[in-house]
Amino acid sequence: MKKTFIYIALASVLLAPACSEDHLDEVNTNPNAANASQFNPNFLLTDAQLSFSNTGYAQLLYQATGIQALASTYNYYGNGDKYVNAGNFTDYQGRIFNDGYTALSRLQQAELIANTQDPTRFKNVIAISNIMRVLIFQRITDTYGDVPYTEALKAAEGITAPKYDKQQAIYSDLLPKLEAAINSLDAAAPKATGDILYAGDVAQWKKFGYSLMVRLAMRLTKVDPATAQSWTEKAAAGGTLASYTDNALVKTDAANGDTQNSTTGALLTPDDFREVRWSKTLIDFLRAQNDPRLGVIGEIPQPGAVNNANQSLTGNTSAAVQVGMPNGYDLSGGAFDIRKHPQYPGGTGTGTDMAPLGNYSRPRVNVYMKRNAPNFILTYAQTEFLLAEAASRGWNVGASAAQHFANGLRGALQSLSQIDAAAAIDEASLAAYVTANPLSPANPQKQINEQYWAETATTFNFIEGWFNWRRSGYPELVPVNYPGNVTNATIPRRMIYPASEISNNPSGLQSGIASLQGGDLLTSRVWWDK
Repeated sequence: MKKTFIYIALASVLLAPACSEDHLDEVNTNPNAANASQFNPNFLLTDAQLSFSNTGYAQLLYQATGIQALASTYNYYGNGDKYVNAGNFTDYQGRIFNDGYTALSRLQQAELIANTQDPTRFKNVIAISNIMRVLIFQRITDTYGDVPYTEALKAAEGITAPKYDKQQAIYSDLLPKLEAAINSLDAAAPKATGDILYAGDVAQWKKFGYSLMVRLAMRLTKVDPATAQSWTEKAAAGGTLASYTDNALVKTDAANGDTQNSTTGALLTPDDFREVRWSKTLIDFLRAQNDPRLGVIGEIPQPGAVNNANQSLTGNTSAAVQVGMPNGYDLSGGAFDIRKHPQYPGGTGTGTDMAPLGNYSRPRVNVYMKRNAPNFILTYAQTEFLLAEAASRGWNVGASAAQHFANGLRGALQSLSQIDAAAAIDEASLAAYVTANPLSPANPQKQINEQYWAETATTFNFIEGWFNWRRSGYPELVPVNYPGNVTNATIPRRMIYPASEISNNPSGLQSGIASLQGGDLLTSRVWWDK
């Protein structure tokens, strides 16, 4: 891994002229700022993969708490936990847009350099970059709706205010683009040495590409089920991720601030560490399922405020003592103070050493709170759950819905070992859980997508969990109703376009807003979210 992180640092230095303080400018950056004959495109591939995966507060302040995976009493987490514009942190609503185009700019430059120098030598760099482009564009459009697509990243051609494409048109283009990128992978060509997902393994990238195809296709189930079926069946026939060992994850590096895990770094901020907890919704779900993850993901901190703030001190991991914290509460002393909740378990410690949240479960320190924790991008379990749903709809995706669901359950539990060995679940417990939870024909989509939610929550893949909750409607979350909320007590269903678009691309922005029923609001729905 050290070699690839050198690529990141070098890319940052050599491409400094291509960057700007405002990330949106990446859409309008001249891709020729680096000398295409002197630079290795692998450096840029690495940079794009890390920056895309390292979301930090961009997923914590809204999606993590909005889908009730995490809960927090701290001020700025109120944005997603309570749907209030707290602490002037609304800038984070635009981070997926800004950071996404930053990563796309890197990939654009990587492809330009590869094609300039030797498209045969860098054939797999180009193919992987094109698959990554589909992955990133999907995240951006799923977050906002209409976004720059066909004219994005074309400042060198004089397009400095790219049009916003309709989301339906974007999806219609992404699927064939993904298929073409998969087909262009070549095991006989040199490996992409800057690839930090699969170390340039072409076979792995083909499985990833077809699994991404499943994700793209299944996003269309509410608006275009025929297209969803066609592409999902094609992906299943092509060959998707086959084991949790195929999971697409980006390893981070604690040795350098730029390569550390951003989500973990945020949660290790003293206020966050003290007041972010697993949500009651998630903990109660795991307990009701007798889920063995309950005993490995959470811990009750050691008693007292000092111990609660000690980031090196592990807590009690017994499943029996785990308690999730309800969303929608604070520590302000008013009616919504968590200490006034009828099920408040009490604090720990005494006097000035009192920890008011001490009896609530936090993400386990020696599992999640590591600056070199991996970032999960797309997993075997997620893919199997989507294939289970496809099979339950009567589509031809190889195995039965029950088998895909069982595969997903097993993979979801196994994936935790990739975060840390301390989270590994023994085979006997794993097998017993899968056997005890077969897919029921009564409401398979509910059961499947609840497990999808639990998997994305426990792997800290909150953005994807939010997308799939919006698509499927599961789990059936009960919104909070906190004073001053800006959504009329509704869980956010999209993010608001970045404010910088008002000056950078006003005509494009207005076009995007015009497609949204209700306007540029957290409660508006994108095309596929009907």
